[in-house]
Amino acid sequence: MQKLTALFSAALLSAGLLATSAAHAQEGSAATGQQDPSAATTAPQASADDFSDEDIQQFSVAAEEVSSISQEYGQKFQQAEGEQAQQEIQMEANEKMVEAVEDSGMDVDTFNAIGQAAQQDPELMKKIQEQS
Repeated sequence: MQKLTALFSAALLSAGLLATSAAHAQEGSAATGQQDPSAATTAPQASADDFSDEDIQQFSVAAEEVSSISQEYGQKFQQAEGEQAQQEIQMEANEKMVEAVEDSGMDVDTFNAIGQAAQQDPELMKKIQEQS
């Protein structure tokens, strides 16, 4: 259970990092006059029934990798000197996490949706625990 809690903590941390990365990309697109179509929409709360067994399996695999990356880069971030160095480490970590999620066969939006839904839905949490 502690492993799973740590896994979700890392997944949520990474979701925050990924969201930060998306926000920076959105700022960049705002400067060029382009708008991110997903920025204006808010998805309704998802539940276990909204995700397939394959989605949950892919999430589990991706979350373990994201957790590992998060731990590795968390240490680097803490040891970095200066805001510029921290930003570079955060960007590199975000890229690695996105790559890990995509390598699992899942897109980042689905990964984040499952992670957020698992916090609210005990049934989904149980399904993910069974995959770990």
